[in-house]
Amino acid sequence: MDTLHAPQDPLLAGLNPEQLTAVTWPAKSALVLAGAGSGKTRVLTTRIAWLLQTGQVAPSGLLAVTFTNKAAREMQTRLASLVPVNVRTMWIGTFHGLCNRFLRTHWRDAGLPQTFQILDSADQQSAIKRLLKALEVSDEKFPPKAVQSFINGQKEAGVRADALSAHDPYTKKLIELYAAYDAQCRREGVADFAELLLRSYEVLAANRALAEHYRARFRHILVDEFQDTNRLQYAWLKLLAGTNNALFAVGDDDQSIYAFRGAEVGNMRALMHDYSVAAPIRLEQNYRSAGNILNAANAVIEQNDGRLGKNLWTDAGEGEELRLYEAYSDGEEAEFIVDEVRALKREGLSLADIAILYRSNAQSRILEHVLVQAGLPYRIYGGLRFFERQEIKHALAYLRLMVNPDDDNALLRVVNVPARGIGARTVEGLLAASREQGVTLWQAACGTGPGNKKLGAFVLLIDKLRERADGLTLAEAISLAIDESGLRAMYEEDKKDGEERLANLDELINAAAGFFPDDPGNALVEFLTAAALEAGEHQAEAGQEALQLMTVHAAKGLEFDAVFVSGLEEGLFPHENSLADNKGLQEERRLMYVAMTRARQRLYLSCAQQRMLHGRSSYPIRSRFVDEVPAELVKVLSARAKPAPQNQRAPWLDAAPSRGDREAASRRSADASGWRIGQSVEHAKFGLGVVINAEGAGDDIRLQINFAEHGVKWLDLRYAKLTPA
Repeated sequence: MDTLHAPQDPLLAGLNPEQLTAVTWPAKSALVLAGAGSGKTRVLTTRIAWLLQTGQVAPSGLLAVTFTNKAAREMQTRLASLVPVNVRTMWIGTFHGLCNRFLRTHWRDAGLPQTFQILDSADQQSAIKRLLKALEVSDEKFPPKAVQSFINGQKEAGVRADALSAHDPYTKKLIELYAAYDAQCRREGVADFAELLLRSYEVLAANRALAEHYRARFRHILVDEFQDTNRLQYAWLKLLAGTNNALFAVGDDDQSIYAFRGAEVGNMRALMHDYSVAAPIRLEQNYRSAGNILNAANAVIEQNDGRLGKNLWTDAGEGEELRLYEAYSDGEEAEFIVDEVRALKREGLSLADIAILYRSNAQSRILEHVLVQAGLPYRIYGGLRFFERQEIKHALAYLRLMVNPDDDNALLRVVNVPARGIGARTVEGLLAASREQGVTLWQAACGTGPGNKKLGAFVLLIDKLRERADGLTLAEAISLAIDESGLRAMYEEDKKDGEERLANLDELINAAAGFFPDDPGNALVEFLTAAALEAGEHQAEAGQEALQLMTVHAAKGLEFDAVFVSGLEEGLFPHENSLADNKGLQEERRLMYVAMTRARQRLYLSCAQQRMLHGRSSYPIRSRFVDEVPAELVKVLSARAKPAPQNQRAPWLDAAPSRGDREAASRRSADASGWRIGQSVEHAKFGLGVVINAEGAGDDIRLQINFAEHGVKWLDLRYAKLTPA
């Protein structure tokens, strides 16, 4: 190694041996397995600077791909501080950004106008709505968001409409709409985000001379977060790299958590095979977390098979033990977390350096409620507060109309949600009638007569909801509004966000089930008032120190001094949708690994023995991920056997299982019906399955069963025909 390559070079100062190996790697392909907190951004940026400084490549001969614009800007800023180069002229950006740049240059080859416009998600949905209207296709049977999700999914898989086929009429129609949408975009000279990558790939694949030009130009291609690439992105990279260029990929298979977006963790092994990479360069020294946190995270992720393999370590010392709290209810869990946050604040930690993580957005509701009561400012990172979410505001609007149909704002919000054919022209006429007559919109709607059947049907719907809600509990009334209004059916059709939105609606029912009004006869009014007050309080303002709340997915790439991972129960984290297959469970475990490695100094794990789900009490088993953490790394802060009030506990569940007691938990006796968690059962329609959860008591018992061929389902014992297997 000459003096230029020596570690004494200022550019290489401070790199550990593995980082140095990666930065000074020869001009050939490599896979850098970069663990959480191992300095991957520094390695990637310094690698680029090294190639430029040593004259191995000119700024124009290098392409670097990131997954976010923020990461691209950070890379450019760091690079500008390392080498004297105009980073703005370099090809550094996201897949979409780089493909846009390519298509702007080769718009003729791509069959696009020189000034083609890009449709964002909202623009794309509007274009699909216009298409459905022009083709006289029902937007109730084919919701625009569902059509959008189908089109984007096919594009991200690299498939055009003419290459698709289907036997069922519904999918056939979706394919027809995909083809018609593509034709509409070509006529109008526009491209959506998914189109940018697909069109770029198609141009390069069809034009050999152009592909060879870019292969000759970009001798070095560097990719960040490689574990998050999908198949089309990897195929695009391969077209640019050819067989002779250096494809330098940095990623972590243990942090691959975006399979639902099409991410293909198998691309890492594919790269090693396609480019003859004998072994990855492993960055295992962690500069973020204390030793006990890393040891715990290593122990959890080791349960996954098929890993490329690495073991995080630190020279910063073991630090504190992990803290485990098993509450008897989700409310007590939230109160514990808030009490600990207050204690951390007293110890000198900034609220901004404390994060509460959860698997599902719906879990934020009870946390927000307790935080509001405690007067602690908080911020939902990467999302909306519970009562600001679209589906919650829709549901509350229906409830407001049930209480007061003269509420104009509520009526305007949901008069055509879900879509019921009441368009802008009808609404404009209604507004005009309201102004002219000096009455509310509801009064104007009631006076429209038989001429407008769709508006009349809406009036009848609200009247029916008001009538049927009389005599129901608050939770039942809200459930009725969600179901009868069509909101639940609308979100069940939403393949992209529907599951999360439905979970939030169920959490609204949970909130109602746990709400105790001063005047039971006025419960709905009091509930709406409480929701409005809670929505208006304690949201941190810009620049204000605030506690951070977020899903684990949103937390990726972030770090905090103290982290709470809440809701660690089977069916919640790991999510019930993952329990039916090993691939899904392994992704959930990677998600847990991401959650744990966000913490620098202190990591809390918490769960509840009783949780409200779907407006009912359920009694889940503690998450297997808690049991996978070695006992010597954990300090238990709760008396596990602390019982819930008798009226809140299922008669067959005495306590959550202790560490190592999963088998004992599965053998717990049930009530008089004879069923128990862990028992094998058989259903006439769904076949063989295993009982994994239960809720209710007496004559109102539901079992959650993981069926071998049909996945996880909830069954009501009053109707389900179950037999022991």
